[in-house]
Order: sequence, then C-alpha cells, then structure tokens
Amino acid sequence: MERNEHALASLRHRPEGRRRALSGAARCLRGRDEHAGMSIALPRLGMGTAAIGNLYRAVSDEEAQATVTAAFDAGIRYFDTAPHYGFGLAERRLGAALAGRDAIVSTKVGRLLEPTSQRGTRHGFVDADPFEPVFDYSADGIRRSHDASLKRLGRDRVEILLAHDLGVVTHGDRHERHRRDFLASGYAAMRALRDAGAVDAIGIGVNEVSICLDLVPRIDLDVVLLAGRYSLLDRGAAETLLGLCADRGVRVIIGGPYNSGILAQDDLGDASALHYDYAPPSTAVLAQARRLAAICAEHGVPLPAAALQFPMRHPQIATVIPGIVGERQLRDTLARLTTPIPEALWTALDRADIPLRQEAS
Repeated sequence: MERNEHALASLRHRPEGRRRALSGAARCLRGRDEHAGMSIALPRLGMGTAAIGNLYRAVSDEEAQATVTAAFDAGIRYFDTAPHYGFGLAERRLGAALAGRDAIVSTKVGRLLEPTSQRGTRHGFVDADPFEPVFDYSADGIRRSHDASLKRLGRDRVEILLAHDLGVVTHGDRHERHRRDFLASGYAAMRALRDAGAVDAIGIGVNEVSICLDLVPRIDLDVVLLAGRYSLLDRGAAETLLGLCADRGVRVIIGGPYNSGILAQDDLGDASALHYDYAPPSTAVLAQARRLAAICAEHGVPLPAAALQFPMRHPQIATVIPGIVGERQLRDTLARLTTPIPEALWTALDRADIPLRQEAS
C-alpha cells in the first residue's frame, strides 16, 4: 500500500508525472469485458458525470475540466453522461474536457431539454443550465435527444446510447405511456442508430430492477446501466437480474456504488449530510450502513473501498462508474480501487443481515 499511496500522492504535483505515477492504478482500470455481442470492450472502472453537472453543489468550469483531465491522465477511458445531468451542463463540460481525446462515452435518451426561466436548485442540480427536461421516449424524441447530445458534447458520435429512467418509480401512473412509446417506436430508433453504426451499443440506464426484468427478455439490448441496485446496501439485482442478463448476453454497468454517497465515507455520524437514492436516508438504511462500516473497520478496510469493489466481484458486471468531481475524489477512487480486501471481509459482509432490497425512506 505504501508504494501505491506514494504514486497517488504525486497526482498533486507535476501534470507530466501523472501517467507514470499512476501506472499501477491505471492497470487496475482495465476490464475483463469480453462480450462477443459488443464491438467495444468496457474497462473495469469508468466515471459518472452527474457531479460535474452540479448535482447537490455548484462546480466551476475549471474544476470540472480538471476532474475529467485528471481522470483521463490517470487511465480512465469510459465516461457516462446524460442530458439530465445539469440539463446539458455535464455533457457540455465533458465534451470540452475530452476534445481531441480518445474515450468511450455513453449518454442517454428519453428526455428533451426545453428552455426555462427557472433558476436555483432543480431536480437536485444547483445553478444548472437554463433548460427543463421533458420526457419523450418516442422515435422522434430519441433521435432529437441523440442529435442534441452530440452537439453539446462536440462529438460526431457516442459509443453507447441508453434509454434513461424508464420505470414506475420515476414515472408513477405515466409509466405505461412512456413504456408503450419506447416499445412502439423509441427502441426501434435506437436499434436503427446501432445498425447504421452511429453507436456501438444500446441499452437502458435505470434505477429499478423491475423495468430491467420487463425489458431484457423482450428486446435486444447490449448493456444495462443499473444505478444503486447492486451494492453493499442493496443487492436486489442479484436475485434475478444478473442471471437473466448472463442468459441473454447483456453486460451490466453498475452506477451509484455508494448509493448516492452514504457508502462513500466511514464516518456516518452526521445523518443530515448523507444521501441514499438521492434523498435523506431512513433510520433503517442509516443503521444498516453503519453496521457495514463497523464490519469493514473490524477488518481494517475503509467502507468506500469495499463499496466500490463489491460489484466488481460478479462476473456479469462489466464496469463500475462512481461519480467523481475534483482531483481529491479521483485520488480517493483510485486508492479504493487498489485497496487489498481480504476474503474474510467479503464473507462477513455476505453474512451480515442486510435486506436484499432497501427503501429510501
């Protein structure tokens, strides 16, 4: 560990030394994805970009640029974004930072951005771009969203295109209408983009296992990006979804390994500063997270390191994409990735009485 910590510490110093200093960590970023149905291989670790879209707090253009640049220099080559993240802000910032760089980019469709005069915090994003997201899963909406994302990113293509936030939890009584629009024409538009070579892979990016169980057997998908549903706190996907994806040849990308931040620190004393599923955690969820932290401490492992590496143990998981903003978070992420974790800790965590499915409140 001393050698790795020394390498990571050098990130604070000369930019030209980053690639050399982080070579060991960069090797850990390479994935084992060998899915024959996809024309691209996904690395072990990617970066989620909601945070550079001002999720929970405002981030300057300079900090966003520095974050993406440092991540790329450290060996990260997969970046996930969406129009919803800062209502175009994350896509604009990511595109500017990656200009002239060779990277895998995924973005999402299902929302169109319409101008608005509203300001302040909206949908969790602080001082974001002056647009309001409007759901549209139709073929026309998919094509328009894809085209608009390319313009904001300043790229002629993205490698992965995901239908964003289908599901009952997101849409309530409007879910059936959006699902119908997607299956009637939106999915065909995504498949046409893939067949034309405009994208390499298509899939869904969701927070709900149930919509995956509905769509994975029904349509031909390359990937599922599942946020928060396969983590130390919530193993809901393990019961049925991961096996189904294996049977169907669908690779799984795990977002939200820290469940919106509650697993991203060892000190869980101040509940007011914590989030679980983008909301304050319930008393039960907080108690379970503290129990996980205590078990990790007994084995001398930071809770965030176990949380980041946990999804990577499953053979169906192609990559994990924690949100990162700031060079300190990047250093922390790379250190967590390379932290040795004894098998005894995994056994203890597996035996802990943690419900397979948590509730946010």
